[in-house]
Amino acid sequence: MNMEKQEKILLLSKLITGTGLFAGLVAIILLLNFLQMQKQDPIESSVIAALVERLDQAPDNEALKLEIRQLDLLARKAYFTSEWQVKTGGFILLFAGIFLGLLLKMQHDLKSKIEEPLNPDYDNQNSRKKSIYWVWSIGAIMFIAALGAAFSTNNQLANYDEFKLAQRKAEEKAKETITEEIEIINLSKTNPPISTESPNHRITESPISTESPNHRITESPIPDPPTLPFNAFRGPFSNGVAFVKNIPTEWDVSTGKNIIWKAAVPRSGFNSPIIWGDKIFLAGGDNDAREVYCYNRNTGEMLWQKEVNNIEGSPAAPPKTTSDTGLSAPTMTTDGEAVYAIFGTGDLIAFDFSGNRIWARNMGVPDNHYGHSSSLIYHENKLIILYDTNRGGKISALNTADGVTIWEVIRKNKISWSSPILAEIDGKMQILTTTDPFIAGHDLESGEQLWSVECLMGEVGASASYGQGLVFGSNEYARLVAIRPGENPEIVWENDEYLPEVASPVESEGLLFIGTSYGVFVCYDALTGEKYWEHEGYEGYYASPIVADGKVYAVDMGGIMHIFEVNKELRVIGEPKLGEKVVASPAFADGMIYLKGDKSLFCIGNK
Repeated sequence: MNMEKQEKILLLSKLITGTGLFAGLVAIILLLNFLQMQKQDPIESSVIAALVERLDQAPDNEALKLEIRQLDLLARKAYFTSEWQVKTGGFILLFAGIFLGLLLKMQHDLKSKIEEPLNPDYDNQNSRKKSIYWVWSIGAIMFIAALGAAFSTNNQLANYDEFKLAQRKAEEKAKETITEEIEIINLSKTNPPISTESPNHRITESPISTESPNHRITESPIPDPPTLPFNAFRGPFSNGVAFVKNIPTEWDVSTGKNIIWKAAVPRSGFNSPIIWGDKIFLAGGDNDAREVYCYNRNTGEMLWQKEVNNIEGSPAAPPKTTSDTGLSAPTMTTDGEAVYAIFGTGDLIAFDFSGNRIWARNMGVPDNHYGHSSSLIYHENKLIILYDTNRGGKISALNTADGVTIWEVIRKNKISWSSPILAEIDGKMQILTTTDPFIAGHDLESGEQLWSVECLMGEVGASASYGQGLVFGSNEYARLVAIRPGENPEIVWENDEYLPEVASPVESEGLLFIGTSYGVFVCYDALTGEKYWEHEGYEGYYASPIVADGKVYAVDMGGIMHIFEVNKELRVIGEPKLGEKVVASPAFADGMIYLKGDKSLFCIGNK
């Protein structure tokens, strides 16, 4: 019996040694990485400061401007990558430590059951024990130090107020042209009633628009703007364009300036508000319940709140999701007669405008390591669901009247978190999708894949955009591409300088706008890919930018709404603050902005 235990102890000793060596190696790497991050400024302040000083002497030096921008961008990307590596390494080290502790406990328990004979070489044994004691002590100190370094790593970019202030003072001495192009880089971080739209009016018979009301492509005619309610993620056809005017460009939550109303949202969720008539809809969900909310768009009063439950096939316990996705990330859609919602459990439900349940079904629990986030879109009688998971991809069209599947197409792609959009191309309404590795177009009537281009990679979260006859797709650590779709699709241009992680691109007036997760907002020529300008802030963009009334509304994660003119020259119209963190995209109707923070829903309008 003792021999069997001795063999187990020997095996445990080998596992302990291997785990200890692995944890020690990780600890050393973490400590070295941490020390390197402490010594090196994330944006190389001394270098950039010197360049800015040179720029002060030669304000028209375009090459120097470009060098400053590129150096700042590369340094930020490298810093964020290092920060992620330290945090991830900390978790690996923590789990290794827990596993090592369990192995030591098992070894101790086995040894205590074996009666060891007296060792005549007592002095050697005592010396050996002391050596082991010091080895473990040093290892424990390294473990604690490395773990502390990993989880105490601060975002040093937030500590650059003094440097930014000095940099801004230097730039203020430059000429007006420099002020427009460079000063914006260092700007300090120092809502939607009555509609003329009838709830019974469907938009399904209206072909898609890919442009703003003042610039339309003849191949994609649209009805008059009042017939296009903001009824889906990123607005009509999910393309990021709102057909509204007289939108406010300044507000102040603390004083109530231009704040029409503010309403609490019962449960958290990263979905965006949608609108039809005098109603606005949201969803929320956690491990306890998933719900749909309907508010009066004029007053903020909650008209009804319905729990999503008792659905056949729904899991007994919700799947695990990450905190930045959760169980209620997909945005709903509505056709004016019913509102449709989907959750991270795979539960799909339809309510009428009075809150009565029409139908519900489970689409299968999504195999998704972050959580399901693809939003719904609607056209005619079809509800479109994109379901790209670890088990493979598929896209489905359901009958809005009863939830019965009209068609379903299996896709040869990897998992994605993006949402589909609609566009009329070559006389056919197409569903455009982005995923790893394809950007593709599917026929709305049959689901048939009409074309695809293999051009993306990684964890794709940004949706496509359509305009000027081109499809735009992008993803961080991949590239930004403009594709001319068709039987023989081709990439017209591509770029890899600025790439979004979550926020989707938007096209308007021949300009393409991109918001990155590291705080840079960029404008390109949609037809050529030429970069016109970029604006840099402290916070990144998760919410997608929306074009409305000749302006781009881009809210960052800190709740600052950056409002730009749709122009090839950088013109910042305003940067009002909400006072809450924001990841949901804004919705628009009748001169109002509806903006959802992490706790509240705001209606903002001129008053």
